Amino acid sequence: MARSLSGADTFHTIADAHRRQMMNLLRDGERPVGWLVTRTGISYSAVSQHLSILLRAGLVSRRASGTRRLYRLNAAPLQEVYDWCAQYRFFWNGRLSRLRDYLDKHP
Repeated sequence: MARSLSGADTFHTIADAHRRQMMNLLRDGERPVGWLVTRTGISYSAVSQHLSILLRAGLVSRRASGTRRLYRLNAAPLQEVYDWCAQYRFFWNGRLSRLRDYLDKHP
């Protein structure tokens, strides 16, 4: 399965630990930027930059609520990552089976 390489590449976006942390924090519902700043321990500016990247990749959505901006996780783009990783399930299952066979023969 070929992957497309674009400015909003999901793989590149989730490669950053802070963005993965923010995605994990948004799993339970939408949150304002200030809440994410408090939970991640990184600066407001850095959180905003990471959210901008997540927005471009389609991994979060944003809505206005008065003067606040609330962010919500959109996990649909992660299907591409799941599908790509699934290719390797067979690879690892085969290796683990061979290891099990070897260990059974050499206790």
